[in-house]
Amino acid sequence: MNFDRIREKLNILADAAKYDVSCASSGSTRTNQNKGLGNASKMGICHTYTADGRCVSLLKILLTNHCIFDCAYCVTRKSNDVPRAAFKVQEVVDLTINFYRRNYIEGLFLSSGIFKSPDHTMERLVSVAKKLREEENFNGYIHLKSIPGASDELMYEAGLYADRLSVNIEVPTISGLKLLAPDKKHEDFTKPMEKVKNEIVRYQSEHKVIKNIPKYAPAGQSTQMIVGASGESDKDIMYSATYYYKTYNMKRVYYSGYVPVTHDARLPAIGSQVPMLRENRLYQTDWLLRFYGFSVGEILNNQHPNLDMDVDPKLSWALRNLHHFPVNVNTADKRLLARIPGVGMQSVDKIVKARKFRKLNWDHLKKIGVALNRAQYFMVCESRLWERRDLDADKIKGMILQNSTGKFRNQYSTQLSLFN
Repeated sequence: MNFDRIREKLNILADAAKYDVSCASSGSTRTNQNKGLGNASKMGICHTYTADGRCVSLLKILLTNHCIFDCAYCVTRKSNDVPRAAFKVQEVVDLTINFYRRNYIEGLFLSSGIFKSPDHTMERLVSVAKKLREEENFNGYIHLKSIPGASDELMYEAGLYADRLSVNIEVPTISGLKLLAPDKKHEDFTKPMEKVKNEIVRYQSEHKVIKNIPKYAPAGQSTQMIVGASGESDKDIMYSATYYYKTYNMKRVYYSGYVPVTHDARLPAIGSQVPMLRENRLYQTDWLLRFYGFSVGEILNNQHPNLDMDVDPKLSWALRNLHHFPVNVNTADKRLLARIPGVGMQSVDKIVKARKFRKLNWDHLKKIGVALNRAQYFMVCESRLWERRDLDADKIKGMILQNSTGKFRNQYSTQLSLFN
C-alpha cells in the first residue's frame, strides 16, 4: 500500500465531504455480535459532543470526487478545476478498520461523486459496507449516501448493511433544481427514497411475525437541502421539508447554507455566504413542526415568507399572535403550554405533573426550568404579578432582546440599538 498516496486521497476526499452535514446519528440498535468490532447501539455516531462531553466521531469521506454531472452549486462538479481522487473499495475498508482500532472513529459516513453511472457508483458503496459487515465483522455505525437514480435492487442491498441511508434532495424546489442542475431529474432523488421507505415498512411488518429477519436501515433515512443557492424563501424550504417528512418518513431533514465557491450568474456572489443564523432558525422551525404541534402556515406565510433573524420562530409567532396569550399554566392543555416562548417539551411535562399537587407560581416555574426572561410575558400562574401588562409586541420584543445573550447576538446587535 502506498501510504503517501492514501494520505493524499484522504486529504482530498475528506475535504470534499465537509459540505454534507447530514451525518448526525443515529437511532441504530445494531449490537456487537460474534466478538466483532464496534457497537452502534452503545454510542450515537455523529460529529459532535454528547451531553457528558464525549466527542463522538466517524470517518467522513467520499469514495471519489469524480462526477459525470455539472451541478452549479457543487464543488465536485465535472467542470470545476480541483484535484481529483478515488478510493478503491478495499482502501476504504482498511481505513475504517485501522482508524477504529486506533480509537479515532466509531463509524463510517460514506458518500461519493457519481462516476460512470448511478448504479456503478452505488454498487461500490454497497461493496464497502458489505465487506465491513461480512469480512471484518464490523458492527459499528455505517451511513451510506444513496446515489440518485440507483436501482431498487441496490437500494435494498444497501439497507441490509447500512444503519442509515440518505439521498440529498440538494435544492429544495423543483424549479431550482432545473436551474442549477438541468441534467438531473427530481424523480431520480425521490425514487430511492420511496424504495427505502417501503422496505422499512415491510421490515417492520414482517419483524412482528419473524423475529430474526435481517434488519433494514434500522436508523431510517434522511436528506439534506442546500439553503440559499437558488433564492428560495424559508417558506419554500419548510414546505418542502414537511413534504419529505410526511411522504418518505424521514428521520431528519438537514439544512446546509450554500457556500459560494465559483462565479456563476445563477448563484450568489462569492463572499455572500448564507449566515449560520439562518440555518439555526430553520432547525428551530423544523423542531417546532416535528415536536411542538405547529404547522408551516402558522410560522411562515405570504406575509412572512422568511424567518426573523433577531428572535426565534416560536417567539416570532407569539408576538404576531398575542390574542392567544396569556396562557394559564395551571389549567392550559399541553398543546397551549408548548406554544409559550421559553417553555420546552420537558418543561411542559414537568408542569403537567407538578400542577397535580398544587398550583404553580413563578418560583416553581423557574425551578422547573422555564426560561422566564421570555415566558413571563405570555403566561399567568398563581401570582398577582403578570409581566405583560399593557405592553405591545414591539415593546415585549425589545425588552426580551435587551436581556438576551447568545452566540448569534452580535449578528442582530443593530436591532438592539433601537431599544436603548
